[in-house]
Amino acid sequence: MAPYASEDSESGTRRRKAVRYAVPVAVVGVAAATIGLVPALASSGDPDLPDITARQLIEKIAKSDTEQLSGTVKINTDLGLPSVGGAAGGGMMGGDEHEGGRSSADPQSKLTELATGSHTLRVAADGQDKQKLSVLDDTSEYSVIHNGDDVWAYDSRSDEAYHAKQQRGADRGEHAKKAPKGVPATPKELTDEILKAGGDTTSFTVDGTSQVAGRDAYRLQIKPKQSGSTVGAVTVSVDAKTGTPLKFSLTPAGGGAAVVDAGFTKVDFAKPAASTFDFKPSKGTKVTEADELKKKAPRHEGVAKPEELKAGGLDGLNVIGKGWTSVAELKLPKEAAGLAAGKGSAEMPPDAQKFLNSLGDRVKGDFGSGTVYSTRLVNVLVTEDGKAYAGAVTKDALVKAANAG
Repeated sequence: MAPYASEDSESGTRRRKAVRYAVPVAVVGVAAATIGLVPALASSGDPDLPDITARQLIEKIAKSDTEQLSGTVKINTDLGLPSVGGAAGGGMMGGDEHEGGRSSADPQSKLTELATGSHTLRVAADGQDKQKLSVLDDTSEYSVIHNGDDVWAYDSRSDEAYHAKQQRGADRGEHAKKAPKGVPATPKELTDEILKAGGDTTSFTVDGTSQVAGRDAYRLQIKPKQSGSTVGAVTVSVDAKTGTPLKFSLTPAGGGAAVVDAGFTKVDFAKPAASTFDFKPSKGTKVTEADELKKKAPRHEGVAKPEELKAGGLDGLNVIGKGWTSVAELKLPKEAAGLAAGKGSAEMPPDAQKFLNSLGDRVKGDFGSGTVYSTRLVNVLVTEDGKAYAGAVTKDALVKAANAG
């Protein structure tokens, strides 16, 4: 067993720590699944740290029990999407902020803005019941605050707030104490699961050291072994002392700047002040209650059920291939058939169609013909027989998957 792995003798302690491990391990898992965050600042030196293997470093991340921190994070996303009259913004990504009676403070639509451009965030956490995230602009601030059973979101630009109640404390706490069936309960087990998940399709290495927000860090590099993936590498900078991921990077196989980059520019592992998580709407602030919004538009909340997807025409989801070159295949509704020919539909605004056409590239194969819509990372093939193939793979890999499908 690596020097970082120490197992607890009491099963209750193991269950509690398993819940803590889930957060940092999920970060690595998500990064390995092609959604990464990258360094925001250049390294200020390579610290001399003890040698460590990739297995030991993954184990160190899994062992991290950091529950309290605060700091500033810089995020930049560059998918290579062209700007066409705002079509890539609200018209394409998020729609009208007040569509369906939504509040402009509703996190479900507001936080999609992080998918493009550059942003500065302030973050704070004090255990499982207290977190805060604020997105800062030059003249405004948007915050999401979780404090106990309450979740508040506030948009200073519109002076609107959104409020939701979580599961009551006793039930939530009892649920949190129980690790889901099949979840590894020790750092070593978690390490084995991560390496097993990578299998023969992924390479894990320690790519030297760096400094992040003034702290010494190791760099864990995750690379696809398969050809055909648009992912070049995922790099996770891990705090050498606490095992907390501080920076993440995803660089495309085609080279150039990172597709997504984010990292702490300031970080403090001290307990944040209790007042950090306090929120009370001011007099005159428009408050939208999540329960009321759900009654008005139930289909806008949560995840659509399989029967709802089928009713909407999104039926027959299938996964072709494995690992980094996995491609999702699904049946599209009839209204989307025009996308294959770059014609769109009557419901699609002209600017949105112009935006999509700028991404399109006509292709043919054994499957017939269609159009590939490309970004620097994710590509989608829409065929004229009403199917879509999507993945973090090259155009040729999509055509190959469509031929196989």
